[in-house]
Amino acid sequence: MNSNSVRTLALALLVSVAAPVAATPAPVTEVGAGGTAVDRLERMLQARNQMQLDMQRQLDQMAQELSNLRGNVERNSYDIQQMVERQRDLYREIDTLRTAKQSAPAEPEKAPEDKPAVNFTADQTENAAYEAAVNLILKEKDYQGATKAFKAFLSTYPESVYTANAHYWLGQLYFSKRKFEQASQEFTAVSEFEDSNKRPDALLKLGLIAQKQGNGDQANQYFQQVIDTYPDSTSAKQAKNAM
Repeated sequence: MNSNSVRTLALALLVSVAAPVAATPAPVTEVGAGGTAVDRLERMLQARNQMQLDMQRQLDQMAQELSNLRGNVERNSYDIQQMVERQRDLYREIDTLRTAKQSAPAEPEKAPEDKPAVNFTADQTENAAYEAAVNLILKEKDYQGATKAFKAFLSTYPESVYTANAHYWLGQLYFSKRKFEQASQEFTAVSEFEDSNKRPDALLKLGLIAQKQGNGDQANQYFQQVIDTYPDSTSAKQAKNAM
């Protein structure tokens, strides 16, 4: 076999080997169709991360809303408790006034040196004025009118047997409106009447006011005073819970 034949045969073999390789399509980078597989994977990871961030943000928002709802429930529970206590006190006041009417003589004694009873007075005008102020709270729900009525009562009857009670109800009215400075003045006046049945709750309210104003030490002093002085009272139980 001559050299020309050898070159021809070698060329044919090379062509036969190269043909399948040429027939196999080269990898195509689909730039126009969205980039390489790596690009698509990166976008998938970014989308997943964004989804996780959105879910975490929603969870945080739900947790905050739950916290706010819990706070509202606690405040509403406290307000309801205070309302129940006020209603209970008011009914006791009505019972006291009813007893006063039944016990008072038809013609009140006019001896100025006679000291009035602790629970009621024989002065029917004074009784009527006090009862009218209480009824503005209990029956009429006219709290603004009651505030004016109790102020007028204290001005007209400064030495009344109902003085401590009148200060107490003024304190309650201010307290319910979150007018803590005025409420504190009224409850402080009540605390000076050591024989008043309103004194335990007045001291408790002074502690709660101090607590709301950020004075924890003073609040605890009032609470402890209630616990030490009136250990078996409802106010003492509330003071323990407030500390």
